[in-house]
This record gives sequence, C-alpha cells and structure tokens, in this order.
Amino acid sequence: MIKIEHLSKNFKVGNMDIEALNDINLEINDGDIYGIIGMSGAGKSTLVRCINMLERPTDGRIEVNGLDMGNLSDKELRAARRDITMIFQAFNLLKQRNCLKNVCFPMELDGVPKAEAEKKAKELLEIVGLPEKAKSYPAQLSGGQQQRIAIARALATNPKVLLCDEATSALDPKTTHQILKLLKEINQKMGITIVIITHQMSVVQEACNRVAILDGGRVVEEGNVSEVFSNPKSDAAKRLVMPDGERYQKWLGASSERRLRVVFQNVQNIEKPLVASMAVEAGVIATVLSADIQKLVGDKAGTMLLGVSDEQFDSAMKYLKTYEGITVKEVEDFV
Repeated sequence: MIKIEHLSKNFKVGNMDIEALNDINLEINDGDIYGIIGMSGAGKSTLVRCINMLERPTDGRIEVNGLDMGNLSDKELRAARRDITMIFQAFNLLKQRNCLKNVCFPMELDGVPKAEAEKKAKELLEIVGLPEKAKSYPAQLSGGQQQRIAIARALATNPKVLLCDEATSALDPKTTHQILKLLKEINQKMGITIVIITHQMSVVQEACNRVAILDGGRVVEEGNVSEVFSNPKSDAAKRLVMPDGERYQKWLGASSERRLRVVFQNVQNIEKPLVASMAVEAGVIATVLSADIQKLVGDKAGTMLLGVSDEQFDSAMKYLKTYEGITVKEVEDFV
C-alpha cells in the first residue's frame, strides 16, 4: 500500500516560493491501477516523483510497502527503490545498448551474474511481446516498442510498484491502447501496483480502477473511476470528463432548454432507443446535443447530453431514472 499524508512541496524560484503540492492525502491499495490526472501544472509529476523520493517533500509523510520513505538512509532508499520502478514519456533507454542490455542494466547494478541477468531479460522481452528485438537498438524501434522495452527494464528488479509518468503521452491512440493493455496484463499476472500519471481522461477510463484529480497542487476529487466519470463534482473533473462542455454552452447560448447528462454502463443492455422510447412512452421530446461511448475498465459507458424543455424536465428525469444502471443529472454549466 502507498499512503500519502499531508504532503506538500514548495520550490524556490529566485525570490519566490512556488507551491507545487498542498496537503495531499491519498491511499493506493496493493494491486490497484491508480490514475492521477490533471492539466499541465497541476502538480501530478511532482507528486509521483515524491513517492520514490526523487523529490523530497517539504512537509508530510509517504509510506510505501510499510516503509516511511522520508526516514530512510541513502542506502535504505536505494534498496527501497528496487521495489518502486518508473517509466517515462521519453522512454529513457540507453542508446548505446541493445534492448537485451537495456533490460539487463538494473540487474547489473544489483550485481546479478551476467548469465542469470540475460536469462531473465529474455523472459521479460517475451512478456512485453518483443523477444525478436533483443539485439536491436532503441533507434531502430518505434515509440511503442521503446516503451515496451522500458517496461521490461522496469520489471527487472521484481518491483511491487510501477510508476508511469505520462508514459503514453508521446504515443498515438492505437499504440496507447496496446501499452495500457500490456500494463493491465502485468497488473493482473504479477500483482504489481501501478500508478499512472496522465492528463488524458481516456487513459484513466481504459486502465484505472481508481483516480485522483489534481488541480493547483490539491486533490479536488478522488474515487472509483466509474463514479467520477458518471458524476463529476469538482470543476476540474467536469473539464476532464466533459471537454466539449464549453463548446455546447456557447452553442446553446440563449436556448431555454435545460440540459441533462445521461450516463449508462453496459451499453449493450439498453434494448430500445432511449430518446425515441421516452417520446413514445412519456411524451417527452428531447434534443440530442451529443452522444458518445467510452470504454471503462471492464465495461463500456455511454453518455448523452440532452436538451429538454422546462415544462417536460421533471417528466424526463422521472422516466430516465426508471432505467437500472443509468445516472442522470442536470448540467447547469460546463466550467
């Protein structure tokens, strides 16, 4: 388990004190795939670097696998970091080494015999799906292949925690999906706790079971991904979950319609057209302003933004709430 208690981090820039993190409190359970999301400057990369003490917090406490990270000696911290590995957006592979040697590198630092290290490295290349690239160099690989090698290298020390700092940000959507699928497989087969730092809600929806939303160095919302997606409460969560909100707000302008955000999981279980059925069965005419299907962990969720007249609003709410598994909420603004 990772416990973060009252964590704060300030940076000195000239004569100014910059507050990057302010009173962060989080618990990440063993085996979680935990997302930490926020826009640029929210403090998420600083937070993940504090977890393994690449950045020393100004205040607060971090416990990983039962160890108080701030109280460890340099030697103890080096040993603890074998259990807390990290992958990055830029991959950070050693260009002068082939893939096999890149994966061997952490084991060399630990004094693992060469034959044993190479044997394990080949096994890890199999796990990430690139056994044929053992003798290739990073420059000969695609971005997705480089990230797979970086993941194999991160697994070389048998870690209990894998930190991913914007690890898919440089990849195209198809490759991102493949990397997230690989991370989920590693999580399920090896039981490794994975923390994913990202600014993309789609990454959190596809891979994570829990999420914390950072804004201005603070945790403004935290919970199960499905709950946050279905009913975002903070302004930051609304911006991430409903990125087109401002566009629709401007488009509606002087419209007298009230807006309903409808979220439903297991979209295949909706056996009849929702809007058409509401018109026939309840006499409610709704305007479909947007509709989308998004993949959540182990499920698919559909969202619709509906426009309904003030006179029919209560009838629409009553009808929609008769559907099991549907979340419906009036949207008054898109902050």
